[in-house]
Amino acid sequence: MNHRMAHRGAALFLAGLLLFVNAASAQVGGRVGDVIESMGNGGVDWTTGMITATGLGAPPENAVNRAQARAMAERAAFIVATRNLLEVVKGIRVDSATLVENFIVSSDIIKTEVSGFVQGAQILKKQVNPDGSVEVLVGVKLQGDLLNTMIPKQTGGGVPVSPAQAPAAPMPVPQASNGTAYTGLIVDARGTGVRPAMVPKIRNEEGREVYGSSFVNRQYAVEQGMVGYLKDPVSAQANPRVTDRPLVVKALKTDGPNKTDLVISNADAQILHGMKEHLSFLEKARVMVVLD
Repeated sequence: MNHRMAHRGAALFLAGLLLFVNAASAQVGGRVGDVIESMGNGGVDWTTGMITATGLGAPPENAVNRAQARAMAERAAFIVATRNLLEVVKGIRVDSATLVENFIVSSDIIKTEVSGFVQGAQILKKQVNPDGSVEVLVGVKLQGDLLNTMIPKQTGGGVPVSPAQAPAAPMPVPQASNGTAYTGLIVDARGTGVRPAMVPKIRNEEGREVYGSSFVNRQYAVEQGMVGYLKDPVSAQANPRVTDRPLVVKALKTDGPNKTDLVISNADAQILHGMKEHLSFLEKARVMVVLD
């Protein structure tokens, strides 16, 4: 009898845990086309900009009553979850060669800022299991304070690619349907193996920066991220970030050890830098990347 009850209790615990994970996924991401990267006991939804982690806390044996046991279990779960969240944050790619952890190791100031940022995490989901343990899902936004810490202090000032750098016979690129300037940029990077990052760059075939911290306004980048990531090209073209007339270009390959930067053709780079209106939407970070 006791064996059957223990088996039933374990089954209920696993069922509750599965429901918790499914509900958490539905709340913080998991939509078709979202770019979600799992990392240890958490992950990053690069589409919604949410960083999450889970933690499990057990009720102490010396609790005076059930309410205190639950409160203490929830507190323990939150501590574990924020510890796991810090590990997730450390593993986030900042640029083509650097992780957040590299910044933490090299600067006590950044270490303190990131630690405080993680401690301010919000509980997004809570699950009380049959054995009295509590599992919580905590989350913080990728944009805002964390991105502000990681983006170079000086942004803007980039020099546009000059016509002299364009190929002698550029490949034809479709123009905006009504003949006016484009309103955003979509880079189709499917098949390149590109990985999301906080501060990615787009270069031309000569290695010149076409988009990155040199061409973006810091305020826009901090508030909404340097680029938006999606897996669905149709959703990308309908995304309000690039509004109604985006320029769509194909990435040739990735660049850098972290495979976060993209290379586009010289012809596409010239189209992108050929009008001041285009430089304006780059400044406002109206850029989407479609990946596998």
